[in-house]
Amino acid sequence: MVAKYKRVLLKLSGESLAGKAGHGIDFDTVLNICKPVKELVDMGVEVAIVVGGGNFWRGRSSGSMDRTRADHMGMLATVINALGVADGLEQLGLDVRVQTAIAMQEVAEPYIRNRAVRHLEKGRVVVFGCGTGNPFFSTDTGAALRAAEIEADVILKATMVDGVYDSDPKQNPEAKKYDTLSYMDVLSKNLGVMDMTAASFCRDRHIPFLVFSIEDPQNIVRAVTGEKVGTLVQ
Repeated sequence: MVAKYKRVLLKLSGESLAGKAGHGIDFDTVLNICKPVKELVDMGVEVAIVVGGGNFWRGRSSGSMDRTRADHMGMLATVINALGVADGLEQLGLDVRVQTAIAMQEVAEPYIRNRAVRHLEKGRVVVFGCGTGNPFFSTDTGAALRAAEIEADVILKATMVDGVYDSDPKQNPEAKKYDTLSYMDVLSKNLGVMDMTAASFCRDRHIPFLVFSIEDPQNIVRAVTGEKVGTLVQ
C-alpha cells in the first residue's frame, strides 16, 4: 500500500478509547486502535495524535462549576488518555513521545513545536495532551492548531459515526451522509462535526479534515492510503 499523506494528525475522541463500557480506558480497545498506527509508521508515514478526554470528563458539561477550572480538569483527563495511547504504541514496538501543553515534566515533555517536528522526522509518534493548554477551546481546536504548527497534510478525525450527516443518523434513519463538504458548508449549516473555531481555523489555513468511524480501526489505514472512507472536509 502507498500512503497518500506524508505527515498526519490523528484526532482520537476520549470515547473511542473507552470500549463498550463507555467510560474510562479499555486497554484492548486502545491496542486495536494502535495497531493501524503502527502500520502507518511502518509505511513511512509520520503520525501525531491528539486525544480528547470525554471518557473521563467534559468541561462544557460541568454544570455550575467554574468553566476555567472545569476545562483544566478536562485537560488533565486528556493526559491520562495520552499516556494510555503511548503505552499501547510502545507495546507494539514504536518509539513514542508524549507532549503536554501544560508543563508536567515528571509525566511528559512540555510541548515544543520544533522538538515535536524533530521527533516526527525521526519516525517517532508524538501524542499531544491538554488540547491548546487554554480553557474554552476544545480538543478539536487543539488538533487544528497542532496540525498547522507541525504542517500536517491532513487531520484524521476518528469518531463514533462513519462520516458527516445532514442530521443525526441515530435519530433519523433517512439522514443523508456527505462524501465531501466545504468548510463553508460546515459553518453555514452548523453540522456539528467540529466546533466552529476549529472549522474556521482549518478553512483559513487550508487543512483538509477527514471524518470517519473508529469502530473499525483499520479505517485509519484506509484513510491514509486514499480509500473512500468517511467525509472529507476541505
